[in-house]
Amino acid sequence: MSVQQAGFPHWEAQFDEHGATVDSTAIDTLVDEASAGSSDLFIFSHGWNNDQATARALYERFFGQMQQVLGGRTTTAKIGTVGVIWPSMRWADEDPPGRTGGAASLGAGAAAPPSDDQLVLNLKSVFTEADQQSALDAMAQLLRDRPKDQQALEQFQRLIGQLTGTPAPGMPPASAPAAAAGTGAPQAAPEDNGEASGLLGQDAIDVFRRFSALVPQQRTGGIAGLGDIFGGLWNGAKEALRVASYWEMKKRAGTVGQLGLGPVLNRLQDKSAGLKVHLIGHSFGARLVSFALTALRPEPPRVVESVVLLQGAFSHFAFALKLPQDPSRSGALAGMSARVDGPLCVTYSAKDLAVGTAYPLASIAARDDSAGLVDLLFRWGGMGHDGAQAVGAAPAFMGPVGTKYPFGIGSFLNLDSNAIISQGGPPAGAHSDIVHPEIAWMVLASARVVS
Repeated sequence: MSVQQAGFPHWEAQFDEHGATVDSTAIDTLVDEASAGSSDLFIFSHGWNNDQATARALYERFFGQMQQVLGGRTTTAKIGTVGVIWPSMRWADEDPPGRTGGAASLGAGAAAPPSDDQLVLNLKSVFTEADQQSALDAMAQLLRDRPKDQQALEQFQRLIGQLTGTPAPGMPPASAPAAAAGTGAPQAAPEDNGEASGLLGQDAIDVFRRFSALVPQQRTGGIAGLGDIFGGLWNGAKEALRVASYWEMKKRAGTVGQLGLGPVLNRLQDKSAGLKVHLIGHSFGARLVSFALTALRPEPPRVVESVVLLQGAFSHFAFALKLPQDPSRSGALAGMSARVDGPLCVTYSAKDLAVGTAYPLASIAARDDSAGLVDLLFRWGGMGHDGAQAVGAAPAFMGPVGTKYPFGIGSFLNLDSNAIISQGGPPAGAHSDIVHPEIAWMVLASARVVS
């Protein structure tokens, strides 16, 4: 049975890492009740989080913002809301969605940020296979000790491969801990833009040097000694692990969208042909709701009325019919916009460091490409940095409540959100700064609930 959240009837749709429903009875109830009592159903998926409480808090704040924006406005819509819960991981040194400031803003008396080894051990909540847990134990120990030893750095790189199921070419599996046969994460899939990516194809020193640029280095003056060099490399190793964990969450988001949420959308359509569904996704949740489109039946009627991708952490070429760098290939979601009976809105902000810097650097870290860095950053860029690319998207600025936008049907609208999505400290920047009345208005307007 639904609960009341922010004045709306609210349901949860919970899936495991394989896209299977955690509570089939809850899904049955969602389908039956939402189809009978709602005209417009807003389904929101979180991105990386620490736990279910973080996701639920985001939904309460965001849907509460929608209710405030509606205020006394007259609408005939009977709105229902759904919060998707899926197993993902936000590193504990990053701001949770809807709250900004970063570790640098911690005031006097605030809890100290977690240590590097604890950050790694926290990943055990989402990497649950025995060999993955052993790899995390070993990596945590290495980050505690930070040995001034190149072989230790190479072992850390192999352990990342063990964690993600993508061993480095030419490198044997890590000798400790041993991997159990038949376990581990799935093999890496091509990027959303149809290309392969990974950070294990190069020497560990080279990879970790690149990632060390993502974090501030403490300098004591003078020429850096050997200890300073290894300190920077271990910082880079931690950042490489951070991004590797992001990749795993990104792949998982696609799986949950296609195998979990997508079939639920089909059931909603079968139950009520008049129901209009509005998909909202933040970060990897944007990838989740986008991949849900792949499971929909292509023929009308279409149950999805609008899609809003908030700071999407996946390729900005994902929906492209032809990739600019290779017109013979297309993005992983090419053609899926035709399954939406309204607009696909994409927010972007240069102040989102997670998508603007870490994401493309992660994607190119293992590639030896002759193109310049600016070209590479565009080639491997994310939705939340500059919007959907190579799809003929219309441009617009995110405006105040009451703004009228040039929405289309099955077409993209790239929303410059630099003035709104702007707050947050490193390493993610403004990536999670998404609870604003301007965004709530845009979501309601794209759903044609307000005008």
